[in-house]
Amino acid sequence: MAGDTVTRAQLTEAVYQEVGLSRNESAELVESVIAEISDALERGEMVKISSFGSFAVRRKGQRIGRNPKTGQEVPISPRRVLVFRASHALKNQINQSLTGPASTRRSGAGRTSA
Repeated sequence: MAGDTVTRAQLTEAVYQEVGLSRNESAELVESVIAEISDALERGEMVKISSFGSFAVRRKGQRIGRNPKTGQEVPISPRRVLVFRASHALKNQINQSLTGPASTRRSGAGRTSA
């Protein structure tokens, strides 16, 4: 599935296949999890998913930017940005496919913290 995009429908189908809930219940579960994560981030809370990573909202202050076409200075308004930091376990899992199964020495197997 390299290069593909995983959609909500695919996540719902995966929950349906793995957990055995009905398709409607699986869709509600996926929507509920996404809504809870979104609501927590909107409130400014950090979301940590063990062995996956953490999501956080960071505030960026006002600054002066430059229009690359004209060179004119333009003020950039303060805003909040979403940042994601992958856990070591996820990074190792992703990089393991590049080196093959022989490199399990530092894969973080058995680690449960993000």
